[in-house]
Amino acid sequence: MNNAVQEEFWSTSAGRSWIALQSEMDFILRPVLDLVLQKACLSDGDRVLDVGCGTGASILEALKKVGNNGHVTGIDISQIMLDYAKTRLKKSSNFLLLKEDAQLYDFKYERVDALISRFGVMFFQNTTAAFSNLSRALVPEALLTFAAWGPASQNPFFIQPASIANHVLGSMPKVDRNLPGPFAFESPERTIPLLEAAGLQDITVESIPLLLYAPESALKTAELMCNIGPASSALIYFKPIYSDRVRLISALAEWLQSCETSKGIELSAQINLYQAKKAY
Repeated sequence: MNNAVQEEFWSTSAGRSWIALQSEMDFILRPVLDLVLQKACLSDGDRVLDVGCGTGASILEALKKVGNNGHVTGIDISQIMLDYAKTRLKKSSNFLLLKEDAQLYDFKYERVDALISRFGVMFFQNTTAAFSNLSRALVPEALLTFAAWGPASQNPFFIQPASIANHVLGSMPKVDRNLPGPFAFESPERTIPLLEAAGLQDITVESIPLLLYAPESALKTAELMCNIGPASSALIYFKPIYSDRVRLISALAEWLQSCETSKGIELSAQINLYQAKKAY
């Protein structure tokens, strides 16, 4: 998807689905957000840029780190998700929400000490151009910390619903995972040169295993997966009859039941945690 298509996607069906399932998705992805904030080492008074802030979970947590003397600017291309974020942030005043394309926005006045992102930077049409532009908002030696999905094969949250949908509904067209999308940063060997070309320095990447937990039953989580992710994409593509949708939900629920532990439904994940600094 190019940037305009991404905007349309996240401002319509995908954005509405995420808002409807915001609580569940924030719970599932909470370990990833905790990882980003831990590695970012935000301090009282810091000014932060949150890229792809969506419905505001990361802004809420970043504000706790920077305190009343700090400030968080969230940027996202989805107006409906930002509108929802605003309702969650109504008790705070030291934040700004920008409905802009971070690859193209003119950062004239923003000067921040840190950039963070939970899965918000893998969708740029031109990664190097985007990070070069984002750097304009950063003070020298500002730290960038962002999480991206590691290899698809090590992330059953994606790969299993895709495989199950393939079995139940049929094969989806193959997608080049190097294109903008969830796995665009799965290969550090490909990603790091793009960041270097944007003028960033001291670039590191850690491949970190995490455990993600679903807050609902296997059936409820299966229904969630039919609204967000590859199973949802398959349903949109094939437009199956109702009975086939029911079969898909049933197959997903059966798999999820096999993932149940004493802590709930447990899904392993492999996260690429990138960090870099803006050069002087």
